[in-house]
Amino acid sequence: MTYDSLSAQVTPHLPLLAALRETRNITRAAELLGVPQPTVSRRLAALADALGAPLTVPDGRGIRLTRAAELLAEAAERGLAAVETGVRLAREEVSPESGHVVLGFLHLLGRSLVPSLLRGYRARYPGVRFTLVQGSRQDMVDRLVAGELDLALVAPLPAVPALACAGLVDEEILLSVPAGHRLAGRASVRVAELADEEFVLLEQGYGVRTLTDELCAAAGFTPRIAFEGQESDTVRGLVAAGLGVALLPRFGPGTPAGVAEVPLSPPPYRTIGLAWRADEPMTSRGAAASRSVRPIEVSS
Repeated sequence: MTYDSLSAQVTPHLPLLAALRETRNITRAAELLGVPQPTVSRRLAALADALGAPLTVPDGRGIRLTRAAELLAEAAERGLAAVETGVRLAREEVSPESGHVVLGFLHLLGRSLVPSLLRGYRARYPGVRFTLVQGSRQDMVDRLVAGELDLALVAPLPAVPALACAGLVDEEILLSVPAGHRLAGRASVRVAELADEEFVLLEQGYGVRTLTDELCAAAGFTPRIAFEGQESDTVRGLVAAGLGVALLPRFGPGTPAGVAEVPLSPPPYRTIGLAWRADEPMTSRGAAASRSVRPIEVSS
């Protein structure tokens, strides 16, 4: 018999060994385990047969474990304690009142949407811990599919078979230009009027970058790229420095220094939504988080 097969036979009987070590009596061990005494006797005999040595010897009106059984019982108690700890942690992990939520979101949503969501959720479930993961839309989608995130706030919603999505709010995209730019005072601007402008863009993989490329393509041109970045604040800073224009959500509250935000005509929108793995039931804490996000107004 190999070590692995022996372990497989011994492992289910570890609670029995722990009970016998505690009670030194088959009848009391059966009561502790909630099984009939003959069942304990049969399990004990099967375990002794698998090990190839007796596990108990008579001791007065009770029994005494053999040295081999004592070694197994000590390991059983340690193993059962570890399992009990694991069960407790697993229950906490899926409980909306406690545990751990790994929430992914776009950089652009970190200014107001995510803090508002967390404030509302923690007011109802103060015992929950959050791990916050920021990145591009593609990064969030990839991590969701890989099971590294519980939930993700993304825009636009991904059309990925492995993911389920729920739209939450539509957010208008505006033109950001330097404060002294020729278009800064306009009531609205058509995207086609930006064909000769240099653009400051987020890198490929970001939802706003994809939307910008699509809007420009629909207007008949490819944007001339001056700079690419990973943070919307960096993009706005480069716009304020006069290094290009950008299509971004409203800054809010207020307008960033040195930047004018001008509505586009017709106004484009992006849908911000919640995504999770479609092939896994949403945990109770995840479902609670999805309900909590719906009333929140976005101002990124």
